Amino acid sequence: MELTPDLQEKKQFLIAGLKRTYKVQYDAIQPLPYIKDRLYCVDKVFVEGGVEVCLAPELTRGTGGSWERLESYKSIYTDFRFNSKRRIIQGEPGYGKSTLTLQLAYDWCNGVSDSPMNNVEILILLRLRQLGSVKSLYRAIKSFLLFHEPRVSKDDIEKIIHSCSSVHIILDGYDEYPGRDSNDDDDVHRIINMELFADFDVSLTTRYLPECLRKETKRAKLTGFDDKARNEYIRKAVESNNDEAVEEIKQRLYENSILADLCQVPLIFVMFAHMAHDQRDLMKFKSVTQFFKHMIRCFYDHLKQKFKDNRSHKLYLHEMEHHELDKIAFEGLNKKNQQLSWIKTRFRQRVGPELYDQYISIGILVEEDEVSDDSTGDNVLFTTMVRFYHKLFCEWYAAHHLVTLLKNAHNLSDILRFLDPFDLQYLFRFACGLDPNAGKKLIYHLKGLPGGDKFAILCILEQTGDVNDIMDSVKELCSGDVEINEGDSALLQRSTTQLLEIASKNHIPISCVWLEDCSPLVDESGLNLILESGLSLSILSSLQELLIYDFDRRLTNEELAAILSYSSQCVSLKELMFSSGYTMPDTFPVGSIPSSLKSRNVKVWYDNFSDEGRRLNLQTGQWQVSDKDGNLPGEEGFDERSYQESLADFNRARRN
Repeated sequence: MELTPDLQEKKQFLIAGLKRTYKVQYDAIQPLPYIKDRLYCVDKVFVEGGVEVCLAPELTRGTGGSWERLESYKSIYTDFRFNSKRRIIQGEPGYGKSTLTLQLAYDWCNGVSDSPMNNVEILILLRLRQLGSVKSLYRAIKSFLLFHEPRVSKDDIEKIIHSCSSVHIILDGYDEYPGRDSNDDDDVHRIINMELFADFDVSLTTRYLPECLRKETKRAKLTGFDDKARNEYIRKAVESNNDEAVEEIKQRLYENSILADLCQVPLIFVMFAHMAHDQRDLMKFKSVTQFFKHMIRCFYDHLKQKFKDNRSHKLYLHEMEHHELDKIAFEGLNKKNQQLSWIKTRFRQRVGPELYDQYISIGILVEEDEVSDDSTGDNVLFTTMVRFYHKLFCEWYAAHHLVTLLKNAHNLSDILRFLDPFDLQYLFRFACGLDPNAGKKLIYHLKGLPGGDKFAILCILEQTGDVNDIMDSVKELCSGDVEINEGDSALLQRSTTQLLEIASKNHIPISCVWLEDCSPLVDESGLNLILESGLSLSILSSLQELLIYDFDRRLTNEELAAILSYSSQCVSLKELMFSSGYTMPDTFPVGSIPSSLKSRNVKVWYDNFSDEGRRLNLQTGQWQVSDKDGNLPGEEGFDERSYQESLADFNRARRN
């Protein structure tokens, strides 16, 4: 469709108006919510965390699809395996979905040459939680992106967009979209289902995968910050030219090892990094409850410093008493469909105007305009909604109310009806850390859930803040095989990895870790084993055996070298075993074998569950048949008879 000269001019107004709106958004990144005057451009603070893509079954030999790590967020749009007009980007709260969309908007506005947005004619970025009852895309664009541009009407937008050869639409936050569970024929669902703009590229960000999109294979997910990303953020946004200060912040995170999982969440790590930089006497935290309590105190302390009168004392009282806020947070989470935003007028009335204004000033609450349900035609009305700065803040205050409810409760089922530990693990951990008696009831409840025993151990740690109190449980856990299975819930996997890391840091021997169908790969730092779920397992210095079981997987020399390098840093490791589902490189460069594996004579073998087990000769790089115990000729304990049987079995299997 060719535009008239009048519409050509309006097209320029439209593009300029979009860029003006996006600039306001991407120039307002606020790492510490309680410091309102410290704003950053997204390009100054954006750091890439882990990104994985779900490959379609036809690309994974019919195994049902698998997740594979990408080098960059740009690969979501450039990797040939991800070629599609519809892309879903998943990620937990705080993992950077919205920040990524702002980086894409920055790329488009500034013509970043190596960005996938560089050649896009028009970029439409909408935050779905703001749309309210708006069903028309054109109306949403006019209301939220071009409200300051009177020269372009809703009808103009429709004509201009249909004339473009390259349009990219980003719909941010489907899980917060008011119409996500409806069957209404709105433009958002029509776009997703390719009934509208089928030729346009569309990216959808969401916390969970919607039912209507479960057959969609073009999915990516953000897996959080690893060590490399954390280091890059410190250097980029906190301390650019001071290596000593960078190492000091990293050391503070290492000292607070209980926060390792929490700091995988980019939003939380960003706050920790800035706090560690600003507060030279930052304390050592023994639990996430203690850390969060300290963080909330920092929010209040910053506001108190502005007051020289008795308002500072009032703030202290308000910091301690927040019962109505607790209740609202709990009511929002304890629903089948969680409520994470509220109408400002009602929320303000419940907590009181004075407290409400403080929560906004401190940064605990955030306001945002949404289109009102009372809007009609071109008469667009807005309703101010309020939400917690992050869902973890909602869990923090909800935990206080949960503690109150548990004090006199005998039956927990009604209280915990919709509270899923998988989704709300920190709500449970906070509650255990806030009140020992309430914690006892929750721990007893958790132990009755599948895999809940491991999570209960972490909750015990929250109760006491003393690792010694969970040592017996950790020792018992690590004395036998510790399994992490691809089919385990994220909560179970996360609990298991955290407990293993606690054991390692406290020099508790870990007999054997069995990774089943987890398809582990080593990250670029070489310090973490990344599981298929996106969770990471850091170097375990007290690990004695590592068994990696996969149904069907081919390892390259580079992948095997990375796993050997990771294993060499597990200084107590005696055996590294791969299951018969693996296909190994026929030869392996002996120069890629770490010297520490050789000096400790660590057994590296595969096909351990069949009769033709083979072991890597660390001196030659060749795979050799071993005896039944994995010994090679010339080694102590070598059994010649067993070796001959294994050799015969191997030759027989090769002939067949």
